[in-house]
Amino acid sequence: MKIAVTAEKPNLESELDPRFGRCNYFLVIETDDRSFEALENSAAGASGGAGPQAAQFIAEHGVEAVVSGDFGPNAFRALTAAGMKLYKASVKPILDVVDAFEAGELIEVGEASGPSHKGMGSSAR
Repeated sequence: MKIAVTAEKPNLESELDPRFGRCNYFLVIETDDRSFEALENSAAGASGGAGPQAAQFIAEHGVEAVVSGDFGPNAFRALTAAGMKLYKASVKPILDVVDAFEAGELIEVGEASGPSHKGMGSSAR
């Protein structure tokens, strides 16, 4: 299964970035063999609409599920409209997040889990 995990750095040793729309990177990981591609999030610096822009970007990479700390309402709507399943994880190393995903230990998100953000001024962690 192909999943996207929000990451602070472009490698599997990174910590989870708790922000979806403004994360630094998306690690697109094939869970079967742990191969991955690090994608810089071009929406991270957007003045507005980062969540939906990031959702569209991820959808273009054939991702089936997304793991992050929080999903704002606009990102949630865009991701679920694209048919992706969303999972919430606490901040920890990416490999631990993938292990938890594969073990079925992550909580599937059924509604927005973070606040709506208005541009870069709301991106504080």
